[in-house]
Amino acid sequence: MGIVQNQSIKNTVITFFGFGIGAINALFFYTHFLGKEHYGIVSTLLSGANIMMPLMAFGAQNTIIRFYTQYDSEAKRERFLAFMALVPFYLMIPIGVLFYCFYDSIASYWVTENPTLQPFFGLIPVIGFLMAYFEVFYAWVKVHLRSVYGNFIYEVFGRALIMFHLILLHFDYLTKAQFIYSVTGIYALQTVVMFAYAMRVRRPSFALQIPHNFKEIFYYSSFIIVSGGIAVMLVDFDKVMIPQYLPIAHNAVYSVAIFIATVIAVPYRAMNQIVSPITARLMVQEKWDELQELYQKTSINLQITGGLLLVLILTNIHMLYRIIPDNYDGGVWVVFMIGISKYYDVLLGNNNAIIVNTRYYRMVLFFGVATVVLMIVLNAICIPLYGINGSALATLLTIMLYNTVKFVFVVKKLKLFPFTQHTVRSVVVLLVVFGLFYAWEFPFHPIINIGFKSLLVAPLYLFAHYYWRVSEEVNEVMDRFLPRFLKR
Repeated sequence: MGIVQNQSIKNTVITFFGFGIGAINALFFYTHFLGKEHYGIVSTLLSGANIMMPLMAFGAQNTIIRFYTQYDSEAKRERFLAFMALVPFYLMIPIGVLFYCFYDSIASYWVTENPTLQPFFGLIPVIGFLMAYFEVFYAWVKVHLRSVYGNFIYEVFGRALIMFHLILLHFDYLTKAQFIYSVTGIYALQTVVMFAYAMRVRRPSFALQIPHNFKEIFYYSSFIIVSGGIAVMLVDFDKVMIPQYLPIAHNAVYSVAIFIATVIAVPYRAMNQIVSPITARLMVQEKWDELQELYQKTSINLQITGGLLLVLILTNIHMLYRIIPDNYDGGVWVVFMIGISKYYDVLLGNNNAIIVNTRYYRMVLFFGVATVVLMIVLNAICIPLYGINGSALATLLTIMLYNTVKFVFVVKKLKLFPFTQHTVRSVVVLLVVFGLFYAWEFPFHPIINIGFKSLLVAPLYLFAHYYWRVSEEVNEVMDRFLPRFLKR
């Protein structure tokens, strides 16, 4: 089994396990134990921190992946890693000073509608800084193709700690305010553990020495700040804008829906951990045939797995909301719209990894900035009109547009194309299975209903792909595991 398939399978299992913990947290513990208002506060803080993270990191996480393989000696690679690890530290001081100097002005922009956010608003840059350093050390292990344990820290460790603290909250060992502060501590601990693992994988000499290609690194990192900021804003800025127009409790409803839809991207997140550094290496070596093959394989395999999750979620969505408490079902249409946008993401395979490693990367920047402006305008128009559904619609439109431009860019500039006839077959299977099962409900308890319907949907979906041989890799995995399953 190749390294991509091997580590992708392990990462997928870990990521699904982490999302399982996250699902219990997001759909049950947060909704039962924390309540809408404080859940909305946590969501707003984390979204704000995610938006600040690319600036705090100065693009170091992507810069490490792009440039590491370009150095021709181990000593140069060590000096490069050490230099990039120190970059966020030097940026922390001016950004932190600016944030706290203008704290009242910045905070009042959000706090006017939701004064309960005021005591916690200062945590945003702290969490953002911790996220930035976590990503730096995560990239550190990725370039050594040691993504599995790092993925466990990223996907499982933090969520398990949050679950533990939610249980403490439930039994009154923590107040709701203390829980929110403890989230910051969890991000700090997660970053420390990631640092320790990175040092175990490779411990460089931390002598500050500027790389010889500093100018190229600086320009690329500057691009990543903006492009990474764009990518994050397309995902998180809606949750930052909602409190400006609606009570912060609406952010809790929106966050639950977003979490459900984000499950579709789990295979993409898992595969990307190992595919990104391999994509960078193939582009440095100019192995375009291998890159084209990788592009098509990631696209169809992610389409199949992401499509399965999409059809399972959408055919069970109404029953799922019946087991979530406290009237969160206002997010059903949010799940549909964000789910479709996530499906489009996975259709494009390792498209993003290709773009950030091409010499044409600057060309996408200007359209990305325009897309973010469009997203902000659409949110400002749609949220007052349609509430959280308006925010989801704005996000769907901007992500579809942005992804389409990036796809066309790769096709035109690099002559790489991710789709084949199998792409169409997979879409047909998804639409047919969705049409057959969406309106069909069993007269049982919602959990039993979800279980029965999933046992019908998943085998039919997978068998159709297996019969049509849509993906060699999927068929290979099924050929390996089906005989073991049938023997039982």
